[in-house]
Amino acid sequence: MECDSLGTLPVPADAYWGVHTARALENFQASGIPLAAHPSLVQALAMVKRAAARANGEIGALEPDTAGAIEAACQAIEAGRHHQEFPVDVIQGGAGTSTNMNANEVIANLALEHLGFERGRYDVVSPLDHVNRCQSTNDVYPTALRLAVSTALGGLLAELASLADTFAAKGDEFAHVVKVGRTQLQDAVPMTLGQEFAAFGVTLGEDVARIREALPLLHEISLGATAIGTGITTEPGYAEAAVRHLAALTGLDLKPAFDLVEATSDTGAFLLVSGVLKRSAIKLSKICNDLRLLSSGPQSGLAEIVLPPRQAGSSIMPGKVNPVIPEMFNQICYAVAGADVSITMAAENGQLQLNAFEPLMGHLLLTSIQWLTRGCSALRSHCVAGITANEEHLARQVARSVGSVTALTPYIGYTAAARIAKQALETGADVADLVAQAGLLDRDQATKLLRPEPRNPSFVAGG
Repeated sequence: MECDSLGTLPVPADAYWGVHTARALENFQASGIPLAAHPSLVQALAMVKRAAARANGEIGALEPDTAGAIEAACQAIEAGRHHQEFPVDVIQGGAGTSTNMNANEVIANLALEHLGFERGRYDVVSPLDHVNRCQSTNDVYPTALRLAVSTALGGLLAELASLADTFAAKGDEFAHVVKVGRTQLQDAVPMTLGQEFAAFGVTLGEDVARIREALPLLHEISLGATAIGTGITTEPGYAEAAVRHLAALTGLDLKPAFDLVEATSDTGAFLLVSGVLKRSAIKLSKICNDLRLLSSGPQSGLAEIVLPPRQAGSSIMPGKVNPVIPEMFNQICYAVAGADVSITMAAENGQLQLNAFEPLMGHLLLTSIQWLTRGCSALRSHCVAGITANEEHLARQVARSVGSVTALTPYIGYTAAARIAKQALETGADVADLVAQAGLLDRDQATKLLRPEPRNPSFVAGG
């Protein structure tokens, strides 16, 4: 049995968490998703607590043995152990208080065992007086969220860059394949399939750059601000030492916020990251739409490319194969766009000196990043890398394409080109043949002019 200011609650004998976590488990069961579902957040919490213990030990606010035991406990959590001891629901009231309490209790009990004491001996190592020394949920939780999101974005950046490079490689592979471009779903002018795929790579590379630009905003932290940014309950020298030690532990260029009161209430960095994620998701979804259109058929659609078959497409139509990987990714992108709306509302509804809705923001950001990261990996390996071109079909389409006449207008004039286009539509004849028959150009010259010059510049994702 453990007590808090509201009373007494039973705590499982084998648990490392305590009464505050037990109360949170009673109160918050909305999503059924525990904190442990976001390992980067649990590890970030441990790193913040370890930096705080080092700082408190340095300034004499904690005894060396106590500070060392807390550090050892945090290191175990950072290494991936004891994550099952973080069962609190990700959606919670209190602006993350239950998350901070959960971390304080687990770390305290691990520290007690490290010192040779049984769990619950809070007179020796207290979750609040020792583990939470010079801290508040209101600076610990947002700092941990920033670290967790920053770490998660590193994985997304790697996958997004790999996907961009795979599209660029396909651009090189398809550089010789001429096709008809389209605007408003209508035939336009010739291009190469390589140009189309290279453009996919370039646009994703731009998003790699945009995500990298957002990272420094996450590295401005409010550790030492405590409750509302005034630093109440901190010891002299703590804030500077805590930020310095956390930067050393993470290897990140962390900086204290310019105004800690402003930083405690502001969630602009999360809003910006969410917007960048939505941008990437919408662009990725558009690419997936294009892949589904280009592969539609195989007999009655565009059928310009062939996606790798991944599974049987119907329980009733034998032989049907669907574009399941792009379809899966489309749904990820819709979820990310929806999460951005929720994060926007949560950011707007924070009142006065604190935003109570950071748990929702953190959960949705980490989920969006996780889904996009896994989606990029699947799209690259299960789809894009294995795409092939239907070259014969594309060659036939180009030969009959009226849009290709546009390339001849500087040589035969707009009026003559329009006449050739009309004839090609009416007869289905080859455009080059019609130009030659009209005596406007010889066939070889027309054929050369009608072929687009491949332009596939070398490309490095995010460069």
